[in-house]
Amino acid sequence: MAGIPFDQREGEIWMNGEFVPWENARLHVLSHGLHYGSGVFEGERAYGGKIFKMHEHNERLIRSGEILGMEIPYTIDEINEACVSALEKQGFEDAYVRPIAWRGSEMMAISAQATTINLAIAIWQWPSYFDPAEKLKGIRLDIAEWRRPDPATAPSAAKATGLYMICTMSKHKAEAKGYTDAMMLDWRGQVAEATGANVFFVKDGELHTPTPDCFLNGITRQTVIGLAETRQIKVNERAIMPDEMQDFEQCFLVGTAAEVTPVSEIGPYNFEVGEITKTLMSDYEKEVRL
Repeated sequence: MAGIPFDQREGEIWMNGEFVPWENARLHVLSHGLHYGSGVFEGERAYGGKIFKMHEHNERLIRSGEILGMEIPYTIDEINEACVSALEKQGFEDAYVRPIAWRGSEMMAISAQATTINLAIAIWQWPSYFDPAEKLKGIRLDIAEWRRPDPATAPSAAKATGLYMICTMSKHKAEAKGYTDAMMLDWRGQVAEATGANVFFVKDGELHTPTPDCFLNGITRQTVIGLAETRQIKVNERAIMPDEMQDFEQCFLVGTAAEVTPVSEIGPYNFEVGEITKTLMSDYEKEVRL
């Protein structure tokens, strides 16, 4: 399926309570979500026919909608059931699951109280987010110019569509320079996250990770913290300044798409793909397939 545009794939998409042919899952050009970024979504992954931490993801979808003033018209149980049904309908064992909710076209202005809240769930096969060979030796990251905003200026606790534009811009610029991704700082100049994944560093046998006070406390992030604690690896959640990266020994990204991905370079800073990183990669792979 690589290289096939996403509007030309085969199968069915769950949309507003029913399955529709993939090519018919469309919205109007005057949908509020398209013009004003009034949408929320989730990235979930199925392993062996089971969606990993589906309930937690779909709970966050509902919370994200509430933060944006969007009441998704389905219960958590109904969304869970729709995700499972969509996975079965597509017939994939290992796949990516994308629920997305957005405001419809009943109003076209800043105000949107009368818009319908739509919900769709699409599922497709998706291999490793990063090139497997590059992933094993550690990916290279640029340092982004764009920064994660102050939570007083953006709904940073929501997985909202509009918040990802600076991620796309940062990733494009990094790729144009030969990097795989970019590390983003926050509005204070502290290390925040990559464009679509949280970050961990290793020093003296302990993990260090930025406090998620202006970006998502990712579900994969929480999972990896639990795996580290099970192995009695101390996890330090704290503010991290960029110049501290010169003293860290290892670095890795975590996310539903990224899973656990080693990092060999962030701008001028270099890291080894060490044992703690390899151990948590292995532990995560086992965890998602339990």
